[in-house]
Amino acid sequence: MSLGKYLRFIKEIDWLLLVPVLLLVFLGLATLYTANLNVENPDWTVLNKQLISFSIGMVSLLALAFFDYRRLASHSLALYVLTILLLAAVLVWGKTIRGTTGWFSILGFSFQPVELAKLSLIIALASFYSRRRGREKTGGAIFLSVILTLIPVGLTMLQPDFGSAAILLSIGGAYFIFLSLKPKQIIFLMLIVIVVATMIWNYVLVDYQKNRILVFLDPARDPLGRGYNVRQSIIAVGSGQFLGRGLGVGPQSQLRFLPETATDFIFATICEALGFLGGTVILIIFIWLFFRMLNIINKARDNLSAYLVFGFLVAFFVQTAINIGMNIGILPVTGLPLPFVSYGGSFLIISLSMIGVIESVVRRQRII
Repeated sequence: MSLGKYLRFIKEIDWLLLVPVLLLVFLGLATLYTANLNVENPDWTVLNKQLISFSIGMVSLLALAFFDYRRLASHSLALYVLTILLLAAVLVWGKTIRGTTGWFSILGFSFQPVELAKLSLIIALASFYSRRRGREKTGGAIFLSVILTLIPVGLTMLQPDFGSAAILLSIGGAYFIFLSLKPKQIIFLMLIVIVVATMIWNYVLVDYQKNRILVFLDPARDPLGRGYNVRQSIIAVGSGQFLGRGLGVGPQSQLRFLPETATDFIFATICEALGFLGGTVILIIFIWLFFRMLNIINKARDNLSAYLVFGFLVAFFVQTAINIGMNIGILPVTGLPLPFVSYGGSFLIISLSMIGVIESVVRRQRII
C-alpha cells in the first residue's frame, strides 16, 4: 500500500466508532495491570495474553475495514457451516473449564468457537434477510431463519454455555421479531410465550426445579453458593463510593474476595477502584458506541449493511446489559464478559472484527 493510499485509509476510518472501542480496551488493560500492583510475585500472563489478542484483533479490524463488506454475503454460508462444525467438534475434543466444554487449546492459547458463532450468525442472518427484503415472508423462509439460529444455540447449550446461548438467541430473535413479524404478530407471539411459560411453571415443573430457577434468577437465595459471587460484587461496587478506593488497593479485588475480577466481574473491579464516577464513565462510553452504531444503521444505503450493523449492535448491547446487570445484582450470573473490557482472547478478537466490518460499511458508504 502506497503512502497516499495509507493516509487516505486512515482518514476514512470512523474515529467516532473506533475511539470508544479503544477507550474500553485500554480501561480493561489498565485494570488487568493494576491486579498485580501490590502482589509480591506478580503474574503478567493474563495481561500479556490480552495484549497479544488485542494486537491480533486490531489486525483483523483493519483488514476487515479494508475488505468490501458486500463480499461477506457470498461467503456467509461457508462461514456458518465452518462454525457449526467447530461447535460440534469442541463438544468432542474441547477443553473443559468450570464445567463448560467450549474451548480448543492451541499452543497455550484458547479458542472459543461460540465467539465465532456470534459473528457468523449475524453475517448469515443479515445476508438471508437482505436477499429476501421486499419479498413475501413465506412460512418456509421464516422457518429457515429460525433454524439458522437454533442450530448454534442448541450446540452451545450442550457445552453447556447458557450465557453465550442467550446472546445467540437474542441475535436471532431480534432479526426474527423486527424483520419477519408485523407488530400484531409480535404482540401475539409475546402473549403465547407468557401463557406457555405460566402453564409450564404451574403444571410441569416440580418444587426442586422451580427452586433451581429461582436461585438462578435470585442468587441471594443461596448466599454461600451461587449467590456468593454476586454478594461480593455488590460489596465491591458499593465500597468504591463516588471516587473509588484507587487503582490496585481495593480489598475485594486485591484480596480475592471477588472472583473472576478479570472476566465476569471486571465492572465491579473498576467501580471499586474508580467509584461511581468510573462506572458512569464506562456507561457513557458504551452509550457513545451504541448511538454511533444506530447512526450508521439510519444512514446505511443498503439492507445488507444496515442488517449487519443491527446484529452487531444487538450482540454488544445485550452482552453489556447482562454483564453490568449481574455485576450490580439485578440479573443472574451467566459468565458473560464485558465487551472490549474483560479478559478473553477469542472474545476480544471477534469483537474487534465486528467493529472492522462496521468500519468497512462506513468507508464504502462515506457515512459521516
